[in-house]
Amino acid sequence: QPQLVDSGGGLVQPGGSLGLSCTTSDFALDYYSIGWFRQAPGKEREGISCISSSDSKVNSIPAYADSVKGRFTISRDNAANTVSLQMNSLEPDDTGVYYCAAVVSLFRRCVLVEDEYDYWGQGTQVTVSS
Repeated sequence: QPQLVDSGGGLVQPGGSLGLSCTTSDFALDYYSIGWFRQAPGKEREGISCISSSDSKVNSIPAYADSVKGRFTISRDNAANTVSLQMNSLEPDDTGVYYCAAVVSLFRRCVLVEDEYDYWGQGTQVTVSS
């Protein structure tokens, strides 16, 4: 079973920044939509950002949940086979385990729907606290 590796979590103060990374050695991410999901303590896992595949029609179009729009930026580096999530102006409500996920998805925009994704990382903890 192909495996994603997500990393970069940690402890940060409110207003601080963190960068998460998602990569794999099992397949090229170019033709995959990549999503970032998070699960806060006691809550359901939610989609927060995704990026469409690198094909000619939907070339890496990003999408964001309203809760992170303007603060988080998703990007891909195909040469490094990595998708990154830059998180700025972090708030305590951003605390949770963050997971990246992948699904083969050509010529259509990514969606923030957990069931759409086939491959998942193991999760990385992000804690925003003073």
